[in-house]
Amino acid sequence: MELVLLNKGADANAQRELYADALWAASYRGHEAIVKLLLDNGADANAQGGVYGNVLQVASYNGHEAVVKLLLDKGANVNAQGGHFGNALQAALYRGYDTIVKLLLDKGANVNA
Repeated sequence: MELVLLNKGADANAQRELYADALWAASYRGHEAIVKLLLDNGADANAQGGVYGNVLQVASYNGHEAVVKLLLDKGANVNAQGGHFGNALQAALYRGYDTIVKLLLDKGANVNA
């Protein structure tokens, strides 16, 4: 369905109230295939918005390791600031997701941010 919408000209970066945008919503729910599809069709891995500030923070908070990896591989800023926890590292630490914490640190997350 998502590919059909994108093929019909849907904006991969269109903003919404509740989930900020489609990439944010897919990252929140851990839908790796949809995240990849949206990124491959121009969605911005660094778009700001939503309660958690950005898609990397929301994926980190919810423990979606595969989505975190995908976002980082597509250029998401590991030190992006904003949202409820301030950054993705703090969100992952808060929830105790050690694997995601290590992944973010390996990608250059600032421990003093």
